[in-house]
Amino acid sequence: MDHSLTNTIHVLMTGAGAPGAAGIIACLHADPIISLTVADANEHAVGRYLNNRFYQIPAAADADFIEKILALCVKENIQVIMPLVTRELFVFATNIEQFNRLGIRVLLSDSEALHIANNKSTLLQFLQAKLIATPAFRVVNSLQAFKNALTDLGYPAKTVCFKPSVANGSRGFRIVSSQKNDFDLLFNQKPNSTYISFEKIIEIYTQYENDFPELLVSEYLPGEEYSIDCLANHGECIIALPRLRSMMREGISIAGVFEQHQEIIAYCQQIISAIKLHGNIGIQVKRADDGSFKILEINPRVQGTIVAAIGAGVNLPLLAVKQAMQMPIDLAAIPIKWGTRFMRYYQEVYY
Repeated sequence: MDHSLTNTIHVLMTGAGAPGAAGIIACLHADPIISLTVADANEHAVGRYLNNRFYQIPAAADADFIEKILALCVKENIQVIMPLVTRELFVFATNIEQFNRLGIRVLLSDSEALHIANNKSTLLQFLQAKLIATPAFRVVNSLQAFKNALTDLGYPAKTVCFKPSVANGSRGFRIVSSQKNDFDLLFNQKPNSTYISFEKIIEIYTQYENDFPELLVSEYLPGEEYSIDCLANHGECIIALPRLRSMMREGISIAGVFEQHQEIIAYCQQIISAIKLHGNIGIQVKRADDGSFKILEINPRVQGTIVAAIGAGVNLPLLAVKQAMQMPIDLAAIPIKWGTRFMRYYQEVYY
């Protein structure tokens, strides 16, 4: 592909129906150097109505996914691909050489880094081996191991939480506290509460033990939670923007404030360096009982709320594209507006 005839950067963003797609499209529209094409498996993905070029593509699991993406890239002269869908990351990584041969940069980490980052149990085991702080945890595959893990981690005196090793969003995440019972959860907690009683989870596990996925059981981190939007370059943390998650809905930040928290920034630098992450990366941390910050999870892709950083003066998706194109990035010229607060709201499109 010959891209020498124009200064325009042709970008393909997949996942045009993702929760954060509208904001990421806005980030990429902010610079006229970007010529954006968006795609999704859903023909009515919201991004279709926010951008002038849209393609319906197969789902990541479909056999012809890569073939269709390559054909689309040739047709639109694509130079950079920004995947928003977690399931697509591994498919792209496995087939990366096909894109490299065409000179197309795919904004993602390599397969090994993705495997570590996307599996919550593998992630904590890897970081623990590297002597990087993690919550106390156990990885379990049976009901008895689950009960033992709760005891090992101090339940019932201490609150404990669990989640599947591999899951999207907050699916399967629950907090087990001896202070909560089924009556309290029914009448005093909202229907979307993440608390579950010990009796109820044991009842469910007993009934469906053969169907249960591997679980990560860990200490519950009670303090404030931060989501950190990062730009990484093959293990080097170029920029990290911690934002306090002041309000969340279904696991997605809807309000917060950007804070220059050096302890969190240094922690993210350690993690990115150890795993050799690349591109736009999201890291979530929470304050533990001992006052330190410990990792919750990594999103090895663009986070849905990354558009909030625009308010703090940083367009991270645009920087990732420019980094991929080996364009100079002058960090000293980026005026980060620490203390910026944001709030997200819904907005309609009509078609």
